[in-house]
Amino acid sequence: MKPTRLHGSQKTRIFGLIAVLALFALAAPMPAMAKPDANLTAQQIVQRANYSSYYSGKDGRSKVKMTITDSQGRERRRELTILRLNSVVGPEAGKGSDQKYLVVFHRPADVRGMVFLVWKRAKGDDDRWLYLPALDLVKRIAAGDERTSFAGSDFFYEDVSGRGLQEDEHKRLPDEDGLYVIENTPKKPGSVEFASYKVWIDPETFIPMKGQYLDRSGKVYRTMEVQAVETIQGNPTVTKSKIADVGRGTTTILEFTGVKYDVGLPDKIFSERYLRRPPRKYLR
Repeated sequence: MKPTRLHGSQKTRIFGLIAVLALFALAAPMPAMAKPDANLTAQQIVQRANYSSYYSGKDGRSKVKMTITDSQGRERRRELTILRLNSVVGPEAGKGSDQKYLVVFHRPADVRGMVFLVWKRAKGDDDRWLYLPALDLVKRIAAGDERTSFAGSDFFYEDVSGRGLQEDEHKRLPDEDGLYVIENTPKKPGSVEFASYKVWIDPETFIPMKGQYLDRSGKVYRTMEVQAVETIQGNPTVTKSKIADVGRGTTTILEFTGVKYDVGLPDKIFSERYLRRPPRKYLR
């Protein structure tokens, strides 16, 4: 069965330098243990941060608890598993290389069995599919829909795998609180809603600890933060992160548990065939 392509109004894209990603903070972060290297360029810092955020190990698996809080303080919860496979292993991957992601939802009942598949491409647009079990339907997420809400949260589809490094100009600003500060400006401003975004990067782990997105008027409208980092199998790993929509007054917190690298995930599970029947062996 061929996937059904989603159409609609053309929507802008946004970079989620997360992780599933690594995320950031509105408040000032704690000072880093290591000192920033004055000789590193913005591009070198961004590449190393990209590696730390997305490419540790050959592959990876984590359980995720998602807590979505609306402007009135009401909470909704989601539980899911994220599987990731790299095409390139090692720091060179941070310059940009292909990846595959499989995201499987377990709870609550209204999202149980929903599966999201991403083929992230270093060159060209990413491919994304969403399986809706209630309709037994595979939908293709069009490039213009990448900024729609992911599972009703403050995250977007593009946040799962991130934005290509080549899509922005990167400028190193003066260090703050012992962290690198990078200002990022889109090369095609008409294709995105933000004017620019800044990230604060730990010089020891190269994990982005804080981020702020600015609109055309120069106001911060979206913030991200890392709230907890642990070293797992030698890899600095985000275990708790938060994103906030300043205008709507909503927040989403992700808590990562059971994180494991170099699981031995086969390439075949990152395909449409496994959208309807996710691989239980690798979800445990």
